[in-house]
Amino acid sequence: MTHPDLTDQQLLRYSRQLLLPELDVAGQQKLLASRVLILGLGGLGSPVALYLAAAGVGELHLADDDEVELSNLQRQLLHQEASVGKTKLASAKETLKATNPEIDLVGYSQRLEGELLDRAVQQVDLVCDCSDNFATRFALNRSCYRWKKPLISGAAIGFSGQLAVFDPHDPHSPCYACLYDEDAEEEALSCSEAGVLAPLVGVIGSLQAMEALKLLAQCRETATGKLLTYEGLKGNLRTRKLVKDPACRCCANI
Repeated sequence: MTHPDLTDQQLLRYSRQLLLPELDVAGQQKLLASRVLILGLGGLGSPVALYLAAAGVGELHLADDDEVELSNLQRQLLHQEASVGKTKLASAKETLKATNPEIDLVGYSQRLEGELLDRAVQQVDLVCDCSDNFATRFALNRSCYRWKKPLISGAAIGFSGQLAVFDPHDPHSPCYACLYDEDAEEEALSCSEAGVLAPLVGVIGSLQAMEALKLLAQCRETATGKLLTYEGLKGNLRTRKLVKDPACRCCANI
């Protein structure tokens, strides 16, 4: 069976997704026409980028200003030992092109902030926050709400991780600033200081990719307005509903 808008190669490559009634050919076409910004190409960005590329998201915009180090390889599966010393952007592009040669890749090797961050957000349909600091997360949240772009936020440390989906198109959806106080003192916790078990970032990053694909394909059920927390040590996955803050300095004023 052929379809005028999908090549025979695409029908075969994405055949297992096309069997899903929630996706079907129309959903796959939406994925192929979509553009996603992935901010951070480390532990979370690795599974996000790999799964979005494999699933056929047509254009991935990749942002990271860091280089690959040996200590990254335990959990950052975009990068191989031969990539040590290369920029994470260059390493990620090599891996993703090998995964799915038909997708397009746009790269930012500098830190995204200010006008550059705004321009990067404007050019895509959805943003996956795979960064590791609160300042970046708050700036990205403001930009996403300014330009009405869904934001999928992930975080992981030690054995614990969380996922939240914020969609400015949904009037009931909170934003990242509804969940965290921007004025609160940032805790100086990072993987290099607190440690992280490798599969944890795979779990959270895979959940981010799942939510991204559902939003892009316009599936009816998404995790918008929810906070998913995963405690790997105990094997617990919990979900709670987030409430929009009517006094939020970000989404209440946009």
